[in-house]
Amino acid sequence: MDRILKGIMKYRHIDKAKMVQQFLQVRDNPTPKAVFFTCIDSRMIPTRFTEMNVGDMFVVRNAGNVIPHSQHFLDELTTNEPAALELGCIVNDIRHIIVCGHSDCKAVNLLYKLQDGEFASLKNRRLSPLRAWLCTHALPSLEKFQQLQLTDYQKPLLFQAETPMRHFVAYIDPDNEFALEDKLSQINTLQQLQNIASYGFLKKRLETHQLHIHALWFDIYTGEIYYFSRQAKRFVIIDENNFDKLLGEVQRYYM
Repeated sequence: MDRILKGIMKYRHIDKAKMVQQFLQVRDNPTPKAVFFTCIDSRMIPTRFTEMNVGDMFVVRNAGNVIPHSQHFLDELTTNEPAALELGCIVNDIRHIIVCGHSDCKAVNLLYKLQDGEFASLKNRRLSPLRAWLCTHALPSLEKFQQLQLTDYQKPLLFQAETPMRHFVAYIDPDNEFALEDKLSQINTLQQLQNIASYGFLKKRLETHQLHIHALWFDIYTGEIYYFSRQAKRFVIIDENNFDKLLGEVQRYYM
């Protein structure tokens, strides 16, 4: 709290006036452009590495950047994540949903360990809300990772896209740059696109291309950010060499 209080005083002296100006500009008519799902990891600061300002996007965070599949909810039972999708995409008419995973994700590292039956036992899940969360909502990611294991991490995986009839192919870390847990993190990020598309209240917008879903992946050790390119069928680093290609893909398919 000492550090937080000192930080607030620094904000008052350095950043407050600028932020108030931004608040005034968007106060009565904010126009956020994206709903951004990411992990609660303290190393993830999405507004900083995307250079977004006040009012630019909704940010939703949880352990492992997981969006539960709609099959888990009956009647009025739900969680924060689909409520955020409705608030962002239906109430505020936002047209882009972004899921951003990252390397060394502690939640995904725990998910990797859940391959051990005893570690994932009902007894242990009752003692650990995090294990219960991951066992309930992230096991499809682990199952796809195990599919990848069977091919010695070589063959592509298939994910459902915006509609049940549309799919995309994904090669996971084809250059073998990352740890096994990070491969799982990339799979988990893509699995959330499939989960998002399961919600009926988004169906029409997804089918008519009024709503688009994207995946980013952040390497916390290098600071590099990757965009999942459906053309390249892999996560592609966003840098000077790839920017024009990625921008062209986005402008062609997602504008």
